Amino acid sequence: MRLTHRQIEVFRAVMATGQVTRAAAALRTSQPTVSRELAQLEEVLDLPLFDRVRGRLRPTVRALALREEVERSYLGLDRIAATARSLRHFEHGRLTISCLPALSHALLPDAIRRFMAAHGQASVAVSTLESPLLEESLTEQRFDLGLTEQREAPPATTLTTLIEADEVCVLPTGHPLLARRTVRPRDFADLPFVSLAPTDPYRLQIDAVFARQHVTRRMALEATSAVAVCMMVRHGLGVAIVNPLTATELVGPDLQVRPLAFSIPFHVALVMPEHRPASPLREAFVAALRTAAADLQARLRLRPATT
Repeated sequence: MRLTHRQIEVFRAVMATGQVTRAAAALRTSQPTVSRELAQLEEVLDLPLFDRVRGRLRPTVRALALREEVERSYLGLDRIAATARSLRHFEHGRLTISCLPALSHALLPDAIRRFMAAHGQASVAVSTLESPLLEESLTEQRFDLGLTEQREAPPATTLTTLIEADEVCVLPTGHPLLARRTVRPRDFADLPFVSLAPTDPYRLQIDAVFARQHVTRRMALEATSAVAVCMMVRHGLGVAIVNPLTATELVGPDLQVRPLAFSIPFHVALVMPEHRPASPLREAFVAALRTAAADLQARLRLRPATT
């Protein structure tokens, strides 16, 4: 004889109700059938599971231990069933998103807020990666979607532009350059400058502008992220040029933004893998992302020069 699912089901019902009669009613079967299944279970396991006392079943210590294991198994089955039910209605689900660190501070949080307002039971996992690891992971179809600053789609993906803007100047409150509506390259001459990392593509473009204009800055500090650069500027350690999304998110009493009189283009794009099965929630998230991007693009255009 082998252990069967029916025997475990009967055992669980008897343990829950405390009586063969009630267990039979719960299982919609007869009392003799329940008694027979319990006897077979004890025979298969070669364990006495119940003591018969005055016509009632009293679980043994072994039965109580077995019940714990059975309930753990049923809990797993219940969880699987609940997950299947939610998938039928797409109530739950998990989106995996990869993006540059700067985009996890700006744009993406607003998009997630909009998405979760309509899909509160869904989950979103955000992984931050630097280029080219970001683009490689999207090519490998490891994420449902990604956000990049590249203009060319990585292999096996599609790319759509979300935001077009220019880098901006960030200044500490009270700095003399705040009197200007736009900041020119020569305005940075001899000022302490907080730079991005030497290999950062925007750092290379910024340095090229000043080299062409023969403007010398005091290269006081470097940081690997725009957020760190802005924090240093906020504490009066210098001036800087960063992407407009980070600047817009961090502007406040101690940090101000001015447009540049020259253009260093900034670009944000949505990347979607072509061969990864699409999550049922992906299109809803993309819609929220497009709305957040349009709102942010409008804020960048409408920001007064005197802010």
